Amino acid sequence: MEFNITPVMIVSALAYLVLGPVVGCLIAGIDRKITARMQGRFGPPILQPFYDVRKLLEKEPVTVNNGQDFFVMAMLIFMIITGCLFFIGENLLLVIFTLTTAAIFLVLAAYSSNSPYSQLGAERELLQMMAYEPAVLLIAVGLYMVKGSFNVSDIISGGPIAVLPLLGIFISYIFVLTMKLRKSPFDLSMSHHPHQELVKGVTTEISGRSLAAIEVSHWYENVFLLGFIFLFFANGSILWGVIGIVAILLLYFLEILIDNGYARVKWQLAFKWCWKITLICSGVNVIVLYFLKMYNLV
Repeated sequence: MEFNITPVMIVSALAYLVLGPVVGCLIAGIDRKITARMQGRFGPPILQPFYDVRKLLEKEPVTVNNGQDFFVMAMLIFMIITGCLFFIGENLLLVIFTLTTAAIFLVLAAYSSNSPYSQLGAERELLQMMAYEPAVLLIAVGLYMVKGSFNVSDIISGGPIAVLPLLGIFISYIFVLTMKLRKSPFDLSMSHHPHQELVKGVTTEISGRSLAAIEVSHWYENVFLLGFIFLFFANGSILWGVIGIVAILLLYFLEILIDNGYARVKWQLAFKWCWKITLICSGVNVIVLYFLKMYNLV
């Protein structure tokens, strides 16, 4: 298989590398501001996430062991690779593989500590991965059935609009997105809210530059996850491109609304819900689409 690097791919990768954390930081800041207003507070400045990361970088490095630093940096690197592969239009299965690899390195970083909170957070992170990975893979399968290719560049450049024939899979992704964005009621492993029993979950024993690297990796990841929504609307036209961007903004606002409107559930319930949604929405969607294509109805 040939891999031809074009100037457009290089520019796309560099744009994600440079602008990814900038956009991700702004998204995190706007998220905090909207959340504060929903709770009747004024909220921090939009650039507060940047100030937090800068403060973490200035702290004296204190780590449990050298392995933890390695796993955290590996997570950041693989998250950057994931976004670069996605935005240069590479194979969607490869993108999902690198995304999963980044998540595994976060789990390993948590397991490298002897803290019970950290290790419990790692176990819950693994359970979340087991819950949402089938849904993510079915998204790739569904897009292939509609677009005829796993390449992101082919998916966004032409063909029919995927959101209608893949409505069930799209609903499943919205459900999974709540987990991936670490929003309530599925903030099970990292515990952004201080009242939860896990303290800080997988990041309990991580501080300083390593914690800053995790925050930056989340900025990269959030940009990638929101860009994933665009695949359901893109067909090469400007109109549907604009509709896709509007859909991203509306769905992210929906995720913030869900985060502020629901209490965190137990991991057992989250696991069951995710698998049920995957089987009912995504599974049925793929089966129905298969028979429709068999009889040339789509």
